Amino acid sequence: MDQTLIRNKPRIHPVIAAKSSKIGFTMPSDIYVGTLLKTLVSSKPCGNFLELGTGIGLSLSWMVDGMDDCGSIVSLDNDPKLTEIVSQLFSLDSRVNILCQDGSTWIKNYTGDQFDLIFADAWPGKYSELDATLDLVKIGGIYLIDDMDEQPNWPDGHAEKAELLVKTLEAREDFCLTKMNWSTGIILMTRIK
Repeated sequence: MDQTLIRNKPRIHPVIAAKSSKIGFTMPSDIYVGTLLKTLVSSKPCGNFLELGTGIGLSLSWMVDGMDDCGSIVSLDNDPKLTEIVSQLFSLDSRVNILCQDGSTWIKNYTGDQFDLIFADAWPGKYSELDATLDLVKIGGIYLIDDMDEQPNWPDGHAEKAELLVKTLEAREDFCLTKMNWSTGIILMTRIK
């Protein structure tokens, strides 16, 4: 599908894409993942959302665009340069809380409400602290990860880690799982118990 045909991009999306190019950020989220996130987030009225791995804020822009007025999102990353940029971009939106923290530490110490959707786009919440992260998904809530198809920038040995992650997720009986050979490779899971 031609990316120019994608409609309803978040208004801030071109600003973030330009900033990404300007600073040389080389790991932007795939636009198709963004459209999926917006669709899923918009299915959760007054939802409580978590993004692990803010990056430059492209995926966040889609999630925020899908939220209603009473929704809220926490997005965290351990890169202070990126979180500063993204904090400025979303500074006028009280629904958005950008945190510059180590994801593993945050997950281990979090004691708030469970989430309607978690997008794990960083090592913590995906390859580490997986069980603790999945425990943060409420029943009926969604856990989404991308980059599960082999990527050109994967280091040696990462394909085996991804394969082990897939097997681990498939073995869980408290989630319903769908693997999609689409975009960068998606796993979408809904907590059922």
